Amino acid sequence: MSRVYIGWAEESITPEKKVSLAGQFAERISEYVEKPLTVTAMAVECGGDQMIMISCDLTSVTRLLTDEVRKLVSEKNPEIDPSKIMMCAIHTHTAYATKGVRRSAELAGDTKSYKDLIKESILPGQKYIEKAKVSDNPEIQTKEEAFNLVSAQAAKAALKAWENREEASFANAFDRAAVGMCRRVDYSDGTAQMWGDANTAVFTELEGGNDSGVELMYCFGRDDALKGIVVNLACPAQCVQHRLFISPDFWGEAKKLIRERFGEDIFVLPLCSAAGDQCPVDLVRWVNPETDVNDPNLIRNNPPVRKADPSMFDLAGMKKAGKRVANAVFDAFDDGIGEKQSEIKFEHLVHKIELPLRRATLTEYNEAVKAIKDYIRNKRGDIDYNDVANLQKYGGIIQRFHTQEKVDAIDLDIHIIRMGSIAFATNPFELFLDYGNQIKARAYCEQTFIVQLCCGTEGYLPTEKAEKHGHYSAFIGSGQVGHEGGDLLVRETLKQINRLFEDDYKVYEYND
Repeated sequence: MSRVYIGWAEESITPEKKVSLAGQFAERISEYVEKPLTVTAMAVECGGDQMIMISCDLTSVTRLLTDEVRKLVSEKNPEIDPSKIMMCAIHTHTAYATKGVRRSAELAGDTKSYKDLIKESILPGQKYIEKAKVSDNPEIQTKEEAFNLVSAQAAKAALKAWENREEASFANAFDRAAVGMCRRVDYSDGTAQMWGDANTAVFTELEGGNDSGVELMYCFGRDDALKGIVVNLACPAQCVQHRLFISPDFWGEAKKLIRERFGEDIFVLPLCSAAGDQCPVDLVRWVNPETDVNDPNLIRNNPPVRKADPSMFDLAGMKKAGKRVANAVFDAFDDGIGEKQSEIKFEHLVHKIELPLRRATLTEYNEAVKAIKDYIRNKRGDIDYNDVANLQKYGGIIQRFHTQEKVDAIDLDIHIIRMGSIAFATNPFELFLDYGNQIKARAYCEQTFIVQLCCGTEGYLPTEKAEKHGHYSAFIGSGQVGHEGGDLLVRETLKQINRLFEDDYKVYEYND
């Protein structure tokens, strides 16, 4: 048992220029800043070990960006172990992308996207038309500029948090917020669709469950004053995901409300749990967006008017979701957070894991090549984001078929941390909820904080059920790894967590 030291810092990553907004098929350029984007760092030192977790108001964090931040930090302060620095994303779609590719593309030396493949298939006389001019546009931030901004500010936050560490205590807690819901709709023919229409007689069920649980950690300084709050929620920040402004989505609203209650100097570390098949939208009680979202998956023809949440594609819904998160933080605190931990067991494992690449068959490849050729040949006029959406299944298969000729597995780092009675477990995927639930249910610790999209961005990791049902998020090209790799990730994560807690593992005893 050792004394724990914790430090905090926050820095802005709001750009000065307009940006190409990441995360949708339609090209979008930001028009204004709804709320600033930030990076928040929590540094922990205990018993000779350490961790720095950096949460970023971004769609994703690439391996390249993580490595650059580690390099910048270690150059400034050699006492910080760069391998113990973690960066994760809240997965907002109203932020920008930086440089970096998925691990399989890095290993194969091929950075061509399926969108590039589709563009290459365009016939003479056709051209690709962007919804908004994001290519070679001097008015918008480049990926290089974005990379430099985020890496510099994230490194600055990490260094400040380390310098600010002090004798601390923390109390972990739990509450609920109805924010994340399954976004895959199943039909009677055995298929599924992300964002599918449930208002049809062939709708059978939402494919997966949801987890309203919110894992919480309240951190206090040496003066016993509240310094920061860790909030772990199984939902990506995707309310206003189609809009034309810069925003941290519902986390920005939650942070605003939390600071109104606890003070402007309170730090909030938002962590997205396993939520690859989750969203804030209730697909059963569908409420139409206020204006067009330019998404072919969200077209509804004359849907019934529902008494339900405001549209979760608009600011009203975003504010509602943020308020629910903030209320969970308030309720757990007001109910009494219990005993604080200050003398703890602390250990940070950087565990190397190799997961099999999800493979495409020769038959699938040939069918994909033919499907794209037939589609382009029969297309009247030019190509745009709608066509990319229609063809992404086939482009992803072709891309994977070429990659798998050179790569059969991807090597990754996952971080497993024991911090007193709780565990942190990271992964670089949009991990489907079922995998996270398996880890939480079987872990020996009191509470498990799962952090997805951490130290890399390897796409969706769907369940076997989702792969059979198909559609976006479960297509071969939607991610690097299939359900076999998901099962292996669960086993390895549990093995490492339980090894750290096995000496203190307690079970309930039932008396007759």
